[in-house]
Amino acid sequence: MIVTFTANPSLDRTVALPGPLARGEVQRAVSVRQESGGKGVNVSRALVASGLDSLAVLPGADGDPVLAGLREQGVPFVSLPIDEPLRTNVALTEPGGVTTKINEPGPVLAADQQEALIKLLLESSRGANWVVLAGSLPPGFPDNFYAMVARRIREAGNGTAPLIAVDSSGAPLAASLTDAGSFDDGTGSGATTPGSGKPDLLKPNAEELAELAAAAGFAPATGDELEADPAAAAAAAAAVVRSGVGAVLATLGSKGAVLVTADGAWLATHPPVAAVSTVGAGDSALAGYLLAHGRGSAPADCLRQAVAHGAAAASLPGSTVPAVHQTTPDAVTITALRKD
Repeated sequence: MIVTFTANPSLDRTVALPGPLARGEVQRAVSVRQESGGKGVNVSRALVASGLDSLAVLPGADGDPVLAGLREQGVPFVSLPIDEPLRTNVALTEPGGVTTKINEPGPVLAADQQEALIKLLLESSRGANWVVLAGSLPPGFPDNFYAMVARRIREAGNGTAPLIAVDSSGAPLAASLTDAGSFDDGTGSGATTPGSGKPDLLKPNAEELAELAAAAGFAPATGDELEADPAAAAAAAAAVVRSGVGAVLATLGSKGAVLVTADGAWLATHPPVAAVSTVGAGDSALAGYLLAHGRGSAPADCLRQAVAHGAAAASLPGSTVPAVHQTTPDAVTITALRKD
């Protein structure tokens, strides 16, 4: 079982344009798609589409369109009821796959609601193989939320906790490299357990990897530089691994992805695909990695399935996620890299 946790889920609306986005002009859409989204939700959708057991944990009122969409797709979930509606995100896609996203901030959850959401996750993740902490955080959440949640999952597991993956950005992602801080649930019971908030797997894109590597003491580099130079991306990811993270799966757009662990580094590339929408491609890549890991595949083959899933997602409209039978892992080329 793979449990995903999405603190800031969304209703994703994808508007396909007939040509390039023309600022200040009126354009007619070719099509409009609407799907339940948010990074963790997308991972669960992709896993369920491939026949794996996955449970999505998220906030949301029973009648919210995001939850209704999950029911329609047959994606198991548990939710914390809230009064505010979940956010709507809009993606504008141009021919060739160029995507412009406009994301709403999401509802505000009070400290007691945040604590209730964590407890729901702790209950739901008992016996799970992985817990995926993914996406942005709603307004008012502490930056170290994911690091703190990872610590609490491990404390609750008492030596048998699931593996933890984090896929986020900005301050919540950077905080995953530091020790988990305390969390004020109103009882004063927060505590710090050094190092236990660091994930077993981080899934940044090139820009996020550049930020993480800089925080880990790696020579400054931009996301564009790392995307253009997989060897440099592997070296940056190795710096993150040395900081205490178990592994880094860094997606590099059309350049493929690199995987770095304590034991090795690999680059995976896929032949070019006709990109339709890049929305959710990184989430599908993470789902592909987890699918292969659950089969007991070697790290390089987990990377192979990750890139196959990401490429398949980019060829589909909106935030549609591929099933494993729609992917082409045999087309992926794996190259061993130096870690430093």
